Amino acid sequence: MSKFKNLEDLPIYWTDHEDIAMGLYARFGDEFSESKIYRIRFTDLIEWVLELPYFHGKREDCNEAHLEQIQAKWVYEWRDNH
Repeated sequence: MSKFKNLEDLPIYWTDHEDIAMGLYARFGDEFSESKIYRIRFTDLIEWVLELPYFHGKREDCNEAHLEQIQAKWVYEWRDNH
């Protein structure tokens, strides 16, 4: 379960995988299906996360493990909405 009830309870950092995933789903909705989420290039994913208005993490704090977790949580968010 996300530690935030809504986006007003911010800021978000790289370790807040579920909250980032919720933000990405809010931004992209059904544009990406489950299989497409797993095919997103990490370079694109990093940029999208950094563009989230409530995200306060730094690019240099990102790593592959965070990106994999974000993708997995985004898929769970997508599934919850279908």
